[in-house]
Amino acid sequence: MSKPNGHPNGSATNGAGGYPANTVVPLAAMNLPPSPQFSAQQINELTAALEVPLNPSVIEWRVTNTTKAGKPRGQVVPYADQRAYTDRLNSLFSPAGWTRKYVVQTSANFERSNDQKTVAKVFVTCELMIFGLGLHSATGEEWADDPNAVTSAEAQAFKRACVCFGLGRYLYYYAGTWVDLDDRKRPKTVPVLPPWATPDGWRQGLRPQHRGESPKPDPVANAKPSSDHGSAAPSSLILQIEAMAQALGKRMYRGLLKRIARVWNPRDIQDAPLQQQVLAHVQAAERGFRRLDAALDRVEPEALTQILRSLKLQSIDVVDNLQTLSEIVFALETAAQGTTMKE
Repeated sequence: MSKPNGHPNGSATNGAGGYPANTVVPLAAMNLPPSPQFSAQQINELTAALEVPLNPSVIEWRVTNTTKAGKPRGQVVPYADQRAYTDRLNSLFSPAGWTRKYVVQTSANFERSNDQKTVAKVFVTCELMIFGLGLHSATGEEWADDPNAVTSAEAQAFKRACVCFGLGRYLYYYAGTWVDLDDRKRPKTVPVLPPWATPDGWRQGLRPQHRGESPKPDPVANAKPSSDHGSAAPSSLILQIEAMAQALGKRMYRGLLKRIARVWNPRDIQDAPLQQQVLAHVQAAERGFRRLDAALDRVEPEALTQILRSLKLQSIDVVDNLQTLSEIVFALETAAQGTTMKE
């Protein structure tokens, strides 16, 4: 009769290579291929190869923002399926040259801000190891009531870990383009990628001028309609404030408007210095959320949950002011720093 590990009962040498059970076996004795040792020049060359944009044929487009009135239009950004990332890793390192590991966790139930439903979140941490280059980990998340929650969170975590090596990082520089949508809110046409977002353009030295972190307002939707009877078009400051709405989320965006300018709509702010003050605050909040995302990539999901509980908050989505956001970011960065020191 065999034990669960497949070895017969009473065997004195049922370990690897004939070693006694429960003995730590040297890697050399297991005939495993050694991890490649790359020179500094090879590491630079491989890192540069990882950063080259993916082939445009594997790029898809996701609608991230839509107009609320008039002709249906949407802002689209490029993305790639995780299989494109896998193919790039396989082509550079072979399937045996890298590996990944997933850890799945679920948060406690809390009220979701946009629909007031009580639901948990699924968090997936991916550890990506490229032999000879190192290891990076990242976390993906999805609401637990999504039937594909784990699959979506896994893909997000894997691609975020790849970005730590430079693979797919260029996609973060794309600010989004507005296109017409059909009756199912799908793009009627897809934009042409800028030259720097193609392999040939990248290899020629073309690079984006700046990171497109915040969605830009639709120039068509924000154009002055003929029925305004001479009303003034919104200032550039107002357009910049409005462009931050999606990046901040409804709670933080409206919280800052109410706290700083005592309005719900930025177009109700007539004073230019006050517009500038509101813009400064929404930009600070956007930077805070970016720091939060960066820290989350370096800690376990429970770290954020514990910090929120200490502040008696159910979710990061309910934060509506800079002070609370700063406290959360500081605590999370401190936790991330402690994790790094332990490693």
